[in-house]
Amino acid sequence: MIREGSSQITMTIHVDKSNVYGSCPYFYFADLLIAETTCDGKIKMYELLREYKPIHILNLPPTSLGEDAFVYWYNEILKAKERLEREFAVEITTAKLQEAIRLVNEERRALLEFHRLNRHDPAPLSGLDLLKVLWAKGFTPDIAAGTAVIRQVTLAVKEQMARGVSAAPPGSPRILLTGCPVGLGSEKVIKLVEAGGGVVVCLESCSGIKALEPLVDEEGDPLQAIAAKYLQVPCPCLTPNRGRLELLERLIKEYRVDGVIDLTWQACHTYNIESYSIKKFVQEKEGLPFLPIETDYSTSDLQQLKVRIDAFLEMIK
Repeated sequence: MIREGSSQITMTIHVDKSNVYGSCPYFYFADLLIAETTCDGKIKMYELLREYKPIHILNLPPTSLGEDAFVYWYNEILKAKERLEREFAVEITTAKLQEAIRLVNEERRALLEFHRLNRHDPAPLSGLDLLKVLWAKGFTPDIAAGTAVIRQVTLAVKEQMARGVSAAPPGSPRILLTGCPVGLGSEKVIKLVEAGGGVVVCLESCSGIKALEPLVDEEGDPLQAIAAKYLQVPCPCLTPNRGRLELLERLIKEYRVDGVIDLTWQACHTYNIESYSIKKFVQEKEGLPFLPIETDYSTSDLQQLKVRIDAFLEMIK
């Protein structure tokens, strides 16, 4: 509420906890939150979330290398399993875990097939097309049904490709977007690229292709397989992070990339610092144009970003 006086304006902020519950149905209906210690901001936010919901935190090791890191992370996965069993009075058996792994692996395969459609030139999918499908799967509780929808969409796109339909004209600059995750509501960089005549052919981030590979091993101990899979995700929160360079090198070739944009959300220091290494790799080893962008979720810098992105695309053309 804002009260205007004769000489000053006084602002009073009232926090209504019911609004927190009502703003997101997933949060409202959740019985337990599972969180992970990635960025510093999220870690501190968990302290506040405890006021609303029970929370279990998975503590990441500082590195993915070595037996000690694996044992530490495996124990974190094991503690999460035990917490779920206690909280909901269930038994999570090896058989159930193996079944769940196979189910989620099928979803990953479907999403990878969908994403890889953009290896084709001209690209059949815009960056927004990619984002909408990849984002929607995170809000689909029935994984099998969601996987079936992804395969149907992939088939429909292949039929369009056979008719010569594409998301952008041949010769449009093909851009790989790396860096911080992007979701619906924070897609302004993708929109600006595609409004400027480019096409985002690959989303490398955690909300894109990065988390889809490798698949979880479907044989042996399922908890060990899960731990091994997620330690292989090339996340800047783990150091050293050579896997990100290896992934970028492969994606640049597979998607016939003409330029790389590295997106960092403000205050995300791990991605911000790692941008130096990404720039050096893209420009010196791959010989490609590189554009670092640091921004926030607001629209206040749209015109500034438009000028920079348009100039970047013009340089590629």
